[in-house]
Amino acid sequence: MRKGTMIPAAIILFGVSVLFANGKTEADISDTPIVLRLAETHGADYPTTQGDYEFARLVEERSDGRIRILVYPDAQLGEEKAVIEQVQFGAIDFTRVSISPLAAFSENFNALQMPYLYRNADHMWKVLNSRLGDDFLGSLLPAGFVGLSWFDSGARSFYNSVRPIKSVEDFKGLKIRVQESSLMAGLVEALGAVATPMPFGLVYSAIQTGVIDGAENNWPSYFSTEHYEVARYFTIDEHTRVPEITIASKITMDRLSDEDQRLIMKAAKDSMAFQINAWKEYEKEAEAAIEANGNEIFYLEDNSSFQAAMQPLYDALSPDLQNIVKEIRDIK
Repeated sequence: MRKGTMIPAAIILFGVSVLFANGKTEADISDTPIVLRLAETHGADYPTTQGDYEFARLVEERSDGRIRILVYPDAQLGEEKAVIEQVQFGAIDFTRVSISPLAAFSENFNALQMPYLYRNADHMWKVLNSRLGDDFLGSLLPAGFVGLSWFDSGARSFYNSVRPIKSVEDFKGLKIRVQESSLMAGLVEALGAVATPMPFGLVYSAIQTGVIDGAENNWPSYFSTEHYEVARYFTIDEHTRVPEITIASKITMDRLSDEDQRLIMKAAKDSMAFQINAWKEYEKEAEAAIEANGNEIFYLEDNSSFQAAMQPLYDALSPDLQNIVKEIRDIK
């Protein structure tokens, strides 16, 4: 896939005048591809990035090459928070991010990622693929985003460099990195640890140098970032299932025809099955590699004390969010 950048409107208009001056027709101009950019934090071989590439492939194929989406992995266009802001203002066209930082733009996303909310992965996908899931995607529109689709990111668990975590008491005093999200900070603090918001790309060196003691994430992220090298204790408590989301800039989408907008939205939805399968395969590989490395892994069989510590977070939700939580739990 060739690399490029989105062409500013002024340059396009300048190009149009030159083409007509050289005797070319409007049909000739329509052959010029629309080039859009998608920002991705993870590396090129990571399952979410592979999902991005599948999305881009479907768009190019279904538009007969008229629309090309260039994927920029490895945070080439910036870390999550900065990229989200650029998407909001149309400087970047698409991004794949965790839903956690988007709660700053749509409070409803806090309900979607409450700790110990889902019975299992199947329960979460029933929610996301329901009318309720579509409502969440649509809730971003007033903030300048078009929610396109969901990607899998497994279940998040805790890892650290100090000691095994087998009970709530083991969290006391640990400095745990969290996403830049008030809910995630509240989760960690409710367990007795010190929440430390930090960009994802800084976590390895921060653990290595003792700035923080650990973080919380899924198997593939723990493996692909090599965090397992500096934080050998991993407790599988699966406190949250925080899906990934692909969003578009409303500014970008509004520049496209209704037909092209529908094409992009359908391609995003259709890329989900590919990404979910890629996630499952990579998750198995990551788990096997970490176990082979000799990391100390503890599977939490009884999380009742962990759940009890979360009750203040649920009590603090607004009545509207509590109703959403109930609706999520009621989906069978």
